[in-house]
Amino acid sequence: MSRLPKELQYNPMEKYGGLSNKIFNAPLRYVQGPCALQHIGLYIQPFQYHTVIVVLSPNRMKDQGKTIQESLQKYKAAQVVEFLEFHGECTWEEFTRINQKIDTLHIANTYCLIGVGGGTNVDCVRAIAYLRNVSFISVPTLASNDAPCSALSVFYTQQGEFLEYVFYPRNPSLVLVDTDIIAKAPRRFFVSGMGDAMATYYEAASCWKAEHAVTCAGGRPTATAEALGRLCKDLLFTYGRQAAKDLDCQPLQVTEAIERVTEANTLLSGLGFESGGLAAAHAVHNGLTAHHATKAKYHGEKVAFGTLVHLCLENNLQEAFKVAQFFHDTGLPVTLEELGIKENDVEGIRKVAERTCAKGETIYHLPNAHEIHPDWVYQCILKANRLGKEVVNK
Repeated sequence: MSRLPKELQYNPMEKYGGLSNKIFNAPLRYVQGPCALQHIGLYIQPFQYHTVIVVLSPNRMKDQGKTIQESLQKYKAAQVVEFLEFHGECTWEEFTRINQKIDTLHIANTYCLIGVGGGTNVDCVRAIAYLRNVSFISVPTLASNDAPCSALSVFYTQQGEFLEYVFYPRNPSLVLVDTDIIAKAPRRFFVSGMGDAMATYYEAASCWKAEHAVTCAGGRPTATAEALGRLCKDLLFTYGRQAAKDLDCQPLQVTEAIERVTEANTLLSGLGFESGGLAAAHAVHNGLTAHHATKAKYHGEKVAFGTLVHLCLENNLQEAFKVAQFFHDTGLPVTLEELGIKENDVEGIRKVAERTCAKGETIYHLPNAHEIHPDWVYQCILKANRLGKEVVNK
């Protein structure tokens, strides 16, 4: 399915998985703080690029685009700065369009690509950087998912359905997170990121127990990744509710809670999922994308419900109630109805369960992988829904 040339297609699970070594992936550098974007040139300057290509959506050109250009000039971080537009989704069609635009620039000197935006932008530009064998710099403008630090992209169809994971042998050279920009984004993105991040520990814990599970890095989980996943969960439970409230305050300020949760959503979740492993929560997300009613729902909102299903599959109902209460308190979906799916839509829910159990899906990283079957997943989706309704009604 991948549009990358066959010689560049890279699968760390196949390449290293049989060795059963522990592998930990991470970006070269992670920078986070208020007004961080104003100093991006300072952090890029040591790389000594001649040309920097910035890919961002048209509505970010005036603010973030201008800030990046001024910073690169101030710190003499590049002689040439080019800007290209991103049109909204990580598809192979968008990948091809941007890649062809870069061809028209006829760049002969050393250069890097900067992806500025949400997870779809970061994932698409990351893929192009790998194809062209140049450095990639990730500048997320939302704390909505765990994409910025990783060495993989999630590709979708033009209709918004999950298509495939695409892997690369290296992580970003730099991840720069400006928490002023993060805090000013619509609150729903930030909360969605908490849904994605909360899955990190539970999926890593399952992969840790399952001797057959191989992470996205191509190895067994490290104790470090499992610990980072636990810290991610703890920060969310400690600061998540307060951070969600702080985002509603006027005048808006970047509080300690917002800083802590931004780090959990972006750095800890990113390191934790990639080197700790994915399991049922993200597989259920992929299944949910196959249902037309969830098209308007964000990645982390679907992962949140997937986490409840994950815990039901493990029969860890006490923890599922605790997580569901946190999700409900912060505004994440805990029922099928909140995802737009009717309870009596048996055919649609079964389609989700079947897609969740597709060959090669991460649900098979559960310790009881031999028991995985669409009928069982279907029942656990309904169980998670009943649990969520109980929390909502309470």
